[in-house]
Amino acid sequence: MKSAVRLAVAPVSAVSAVAPAASATSAAFATAAERWAAVRARDPAADESFVYAVRTTGIYCRPSSSARLPRRDNVEFFDTAQQAEAAGYRASRRAAADRSAAAARRAALVVEVCRMIDEAETPPRLEELARRTGVSPFHLHRVFRAETGVTPKAYASARRGQRLRGALGPENGPRGTITEAIHDAGFGSGSRFYEAADRVLGMRPRDYRDGGRDARILFALGQCSLGAILVARSERGICAILLGDDPDALLRDLQQQFPRARLVGGDADFERLVSQVVGFVEAPALGLNLPLDVRGTAFQQRVWQALREIPPGATVSYAEIAARIGAPRAMRAVAQACAANPLAVAIPCHRVVRRDGELSGYRWGVDRKRALLLRESDARDV
Repeated sequence: MKSAVRLAVAPVSAVSAVAPAASATSAAFATAAERWAAVRARDPAADESFVYAVRTTGIYCRPSSSARLPRRDNVEFFDTAQQAEAAGYRASRRAAADRSAAAARRAALVVEVCRMIDEAETPPRLEELARRTGVSPFHLHRVFRAETGVTPKAYASARRGQRLRGALGPENGPRGTITEAIHDAGFGSGSRFYEAADRVLGMRPRDYRDGGRDARILFALGQCSLGAILVARSERGICAILLGDDPDALLRDLQQQFPRARLVGGDADFERLVSQVVGFVEAPALGLNLPLDVRGTAFQQRVWQALREIPPGATVSYAEIAARIGAPRAMRAVAQACAANPLAVAIPCHRVVRRDGELSGYRWGVDRKRALLLRESDARDV
């Protein structure tokens, strides 16, 4: 069920909402009285804030546990399960069943919210979604982000962009004016849309409706120590760095990424830019001080930004990246975002490894991944 939710978030958008600070959760259940009230209400919103332990049984539970309610004078509270275990308590045997039931409730909540967003003419506010589902805005925001990897606001923006591209897409033929498509997609006004058009579509609306036919992409093929390399640049910046064995295959890959654009071989000035990129691939620690045109879904954008924060010579696991973007259950989606990365080395997905430290798949081949990590490690040790 969760994967179906993720698949729905497919537009080009970097929209995200600001998550409430972690301290807001603990502040809501800061006192013993508030925590006991949450236990009595079996409030799932408190599950991430504390656990309660029962002295007479020696077990601890989450506030939403279905276990029999204990006497108040037999209960003590801990901020984390680890603290409870350090004090000598063990987890309740009901925990696994409670987690399964809680997971089902979370999935049902997310599916319901996605349905509301999909059916709304204009993106509903978080407060409205929370009221209609009977939970607090904070709880809804946290659960939705944990389950899908994006916030409700980012999901709504992504769906709106998806509808707009469907209305303007050249494969659908002429479907009325751009203004009609804008309002059909749920933008309240033309001015609001045009403020965000470049981010939503990656180009002017009229150009998108024509299939990006007027978009001009400069490219050049070359060789580096890792084999063939293709570098492409749009008006915004470098939009592709592709590696491989076959230059023709790299060019076909670029054509698939920009099927309606006008691909133009680079001139002498562009060749100098390619030389900069090749130098960066040979020595990633030097950095690449060039603008990038990064296009992806809201979730991909968050993953790719997290990858760019990994320093040369360091590696992280897919689980760590998922945790860093606030979606700890989205390890598979993180791996898929890495595989979709169009900017080799500039977005360093080669620095992501399995939990045990072993190398896993890489869009441009595991041997290239190993070579990149080795040269970064050597540069760090110098």
